[in-house]
Amino acid sequence: MTSRTPSPHFESLECLIAHLSDDPEREPIAAELGVLQSIYGDDAVRLWRPRSPGSQSSGTYDHPVNGSEKGTIRYEVTVSISPVSDPSASYPLTLLISLPPTYPTSSPPQLQLLSRYVGPFGVDSVLFGAVLRTYISRDGVEWIEGGVCVFDGVEWTRERCVEWVGERMSVVRVGELVREDEKPAQEQSDEQGGRVEERRQDVPQEEVEMPEGTEFTVAEPIVDRKSVFIGRACQITDPSQVPVILAHLMSDRRIARAAHPIINAWRCRVGSNLHQDNDDDGETAAGGRLAHLLQILEVENVLVVVTRYYGGIHLGPDRFKHINQAARNALDLGGFLDAP
Repeated sequence: MTSRTPSPHFESLECLIAHLSDDPEREPIAAELGVLQSIYGDDAVRLWRPRSPGSQSSGTYDHPVNGSEKGTIRYEVTVSISPVSDPSASYPLTLLISLPPTYPTSSPPQLQLLSRYVGPFGVDSVLFGAVLRTYISRDGVEWIEGGVCVFDGVEWTRERCVEWVGERMSVVRVGELVREDEKPAQEQSDEQGGRVEERRQDVPQEEVEMPEGTEFTVAEPIVDRKSVFIGRACQITDPSQVPVILAHLMSDRRIARAAHPIINAWRCRVGSNLHQDNDDDGETAAGGRLAHLLQILEVENVLVVVTRYYGGIHLGPDRFKHINQAARNALDLGGFLDAP
């Protein structure tokens, strides 16, 4: 039986493939390497060489986190990803593949992200850990004993990195839109064709305090074609609190400069009487749709507010879908949908 411990002095990946091909138990690994080369290109797959402690490596991590079990095979695969928001961009991604001596018979491989950056964003511990747990996570790739699965893991990692980059681009874009929206001299036209700046000349300069014990739950922004929708929800105990809370939001210049800062609806029960109202804030029919949402969800004693930053591209009916979704996200995050 051929020894399972490969020589540590292979000069090239081809030498490793030839060596593995001579061992019937490890021949599937040789075949898998050939497949990876045919899919990603010969230059994309190469042997992994440990870097010396003093070597300069700004693009990759110097050492793997897994142990150095005797007989483990390690090689690098470099692929590229393109964010959904910018298909023309191409970000390189380098992965370290570690194959234990018992792969593929009784052990899965291990993937490690060597790249320190994916596009302009530094890799964080969440993404690094997700890649490391590719074959042992419930949300990762299922490994079946005896089956080769490196390709599936590489593709899963690519998809995960595309999502990760997209999330960060959305956050950056929200910041850019908010800063752009804050420019006092810039004139904008909203979805209705009105001038945003004309409606925002009476923005309060002094901060208005929220009613005691009242806090907003803020949902993640929804971004579509440069427009941003941010949902907020808070508990109210009396209708008189609503104008105070809305004035508090309008005293925040970042919110007040939005095209539609306080699209809102609320329902509040006082004794046996149910009070309710809504406001489109210039986005025709949006307030009524929020009021209908609160009604069908059967929630009470809550105020929901959606802020829309207009990005200059008309969204048509999609804007109402995003307004309702932003509101529902805030209600869900705040636990208002958990009440019986």
